[in-house]
Amino acid sequence: MKAIIPLAGKGTRLRPHTLDTPKPLVRIGGKPVMSYILDDLIELGVDEIVFIVGYLREVVEEYVAREYPTLTAHFVVQEVQDGTAGAIRLARPHVEEEVLILFVDTLFDADLSIVRDLPAEWAGIIWAKEVEDYQRFGVIVTQEDGSMARIVEKPSEPISRLANIGLYFIRDWKLLFEGIEEVVGGSPGPGGEFYLTDAFQYMVDKGARLQTAPVSGWYDCGKVETVLETNHHLLQTTRGGVASEATLNDVTTEGAIRIEAGASLRGVSIGPNVTLERDVTVENAVLRDCIVGPGAVIRGCDLHDSMIGAESRIEGAKGRINAGAYTEIIGKR
Repeated sequence: MKAIIPLAGKGTRLRPHTLDTPKPLVRIGGKPVMSYILDDLIELGVDEIVFIVGYLREVVEEYVAREYPTLTAHFVVQEVQDGTAGAIRLARPHVEEEVLILFVDTLFDADLSIVRDLPAEWAGIIWAKEVEDYQRFGVIVTQEDGSMARIVEKPSEPISRLANIGLYFIRDWKLLFEGIEEVVGGSPGPGGEFYLTDAFQYMVDKGARLQTAPVSGWYDCGKVETVLETNHHLLQTTRGGVASEATLNDVTTEGAIRIEAGASLRGVSIGPNVTLERDVTVENAVLRDCIVGPGAVIRGCDLHDSMIGAESRIEGAKGRINAGAYTEIIGKR
C-alpha cells in the first residue's frame, strides 16, 4: 500500500512560524505534525509515500531523508495551487495500487488497520468525525448502509454532522483518477480550485461504495489557537513528562507539561499545557498554555497562549506572544 500526502501550501495562518518552517513540520508536543502521521503509516506497513510539495519543499525533502531514511519517498512539485484534486492528480504516475490519502492540517485518532479487512464490495473508506458546528465543515451525507451519498460544503441546514476530516483510503484507484480527470476538465470552484471531494462524488455516481468510518479524535493544527489546544491533548495523553536531563530549581508545575532534555528552569511557575523543547532556558517567569522552541531564552516574563520559536530571546514581556524563530523581544526593565 502507498500513501499520498499533499503539503504544498504556505500555512499563512501560522505565520511567522511558517516563514521558515513548512506547516507540516511545525512542532506540537515536541514533534513535527507530519511525524505523527508518518509514524502511524509505518506502523501500518506503508513504506512508499508520494509527497506533493511546493512551499519550502527543500526543507521537507531534507527532513524526510534524515528522519525516515527507509521510506521510499517521491516528491512531486505542485507549481499551481489549483486545489486538492489538482494536488492528488500529480501523484498519478506513482500510483498503481490501493492508496491512502492524508492531509496534514490535522491530527486524528483513527484505526487505519481497518483497511486490511475491508470487504471486497467497498471501493474505499472516508473517515469522519461527528461535530456540533456542522456549518464550518464539509459534511458527509450517508446511505442507510453507512456509505457516502454526497459531501456538502458548509451546509446551512443540519443534513449531517459527519465532518470530512481529510483522511481517505481508496481501493478503486483507477476510478478515483478517472474522477479527478473529470473534475479538472470542468469548471473550477471558488478560488479557482478543483476539489477532491467532487472526484469522490464521481465515484459514487458511477456505482462505487465508499464506507464512512469514525475517528475518536480530530485535532486542528492550522493556527496558533488550535495548535495550543492540540498540544494540550498530546501532553495529557502521550507526550507529557519531564526529562531526567532537565535542570529544575525552585519550579512549581500545574497540569500537563513537557520539559525536554537540556532545559534549565529557575524560579518558574509552569503549566498547564506548556511544552519546553530541548535546551530552553526559563528564569523568573510564569508560563501557561505555551510552546517554546529549542534553545529559546525567557526571562522575567508572564506569558500565556503563546508560541515562541527556536533560539528566540524574550525578556520582561507579559501577555500573549506569537514569535517566530530567532526573535528578540526585550521589555521595560
